[in-house]
Amino acid sequence: MADEKTTNSAEMEQQENVQVEETVEEVFEEAEATPSNEENAVEEELKAANEKIAVLEAKLEEETNRYLRLQADFDNSRRRSRLDMEAAQTYRAQSLVMDLLPSIDNLERALKIEAVDEQTQSLYTGVEMVYRGIIEALKKEGVEAIEAVGTEFDPHLHQAVMQEEVEGTESNIVVEEFQKGYKLKDRVIRPAMVKVSQ
Repeated sequence: MADEKTTNSAEMEQQENVQVEETVEEVFEEAEATPSNEENAVEEELKAANEKIAVLEAKLEEETNRYLRLQADFDNSRRRSRLDMEAAQTYRAQSLVMDLLPSIDNLERALKIEAVDEQTQSLYTGVEMVYRGIIEALKKEGVEAIEAVGTEFDPHLHQAVMQEEVEGTESNIVVEEFQKGYKLKDRVIRPAMVKVSQ
C-alpha cells in the first residue's frame, strides 16, 4: 500500500512537472509572440522615420526636377539671346539698306538717261560715281543684287508681276526686270520685281 501511494505520488508529481513545463513553454511562446511595449514603440518610431524619409525623398526629387527645368530654361534663354545677338550683328545693316534702296533705284533711273552735252555728261559721271560708291559700301556689308533676267523664276527671290508668252523662251523664265531685288548675306530683303514667260 505504501508502494502504491509512492507510485501515485510520483506519477502526480511527474504530471505536475509536465504541466508546469507546458505552462512555462506557453508563457515563453506568448512572450515571444507578443512584442513588448518597448519593441512596439521602436517599431512605430522606425515606421514614422521611414515615412519621413519617403516624404523628404519625394521633396528632394521634386526640387531636383525643378532645378533641372530651371537650368534648361536658362540654357535655352542664353542660347536664344546669343542667336539673337548673332542675327542682329549679321543683319545690322538691313534697316539702313531698306532705307537706301529707293535712292539706289532713283540713281539707276538717272543713269539710264543719255548724256547729250558735256554738262550732262559730267553730271552723269558724278551720279555714276555716287552710285558705285554706295554699291561698293553695300557689298562690304554683304548686300548683293539678285540675278533675275534669264534665270528660272524662284518665288523666294522673284516677285512676278506679269506673265507673257515669249517666242523661243522656255516657260517660267524671267524675261524682264522692273525693279532690282537685293539679298543681305543669305536673307532676301527685297525680291526682284519681274516679268515671267508663260
